[in-house]
Amino acid sequence: MTPQEKDEFFADVDAACKKAVWCALATVAGDQPRVRVVHPTWEGDTLWVATGPDSPKTHQMRDNPHVDIQYQVAPPDFVHVMVRGTAELITDQETKNRAWEAIDYDLTQFGSKGPDDPNFQPVRITPTRVELSEMFGSTNKRIWRA
Repeated sequence: MTPQEKDEFFADVDAACKKAVWCALATVAGDQPRVRVVHPTWEGDTLWVATGPDSPKTHQMRDNPHVDIQYQVAPPDFVHVMVRGTAELITDQETKNRAWEAIDYDLTQFGSKGPDDPNFQPVRITPTRVELSEMFGSTNKRIWRA
């Protein structure tokens, strides 16, 4: 995939994900999967998630940074986005400021007061594989791999 094709692919992924709004994030606790609803934001080929520093998902990603994310856009579009990647818990203030600006919803609705709030834990997810398809992967499947 050329750099231009990659940019176009991730623009299409971002557009599909914005239609879905919410998605499922899968982490691992010990040897058991855990799934919860989150609202990530794409910034190019990086995915940002906001959470709290003491949330179960934060502890799980600290212990095992491998995550899966699944978006499902309802009909009539019926678009499916699957992301496999590595989560990084951000602690440096410069990157926390960047994440605060990148995330596309009002984080104060969830109790964070700003990027320097100790209750704001941004998570940067670096994808290793992204699938964009229709009809649960049966049509128009496009896959990007790192």
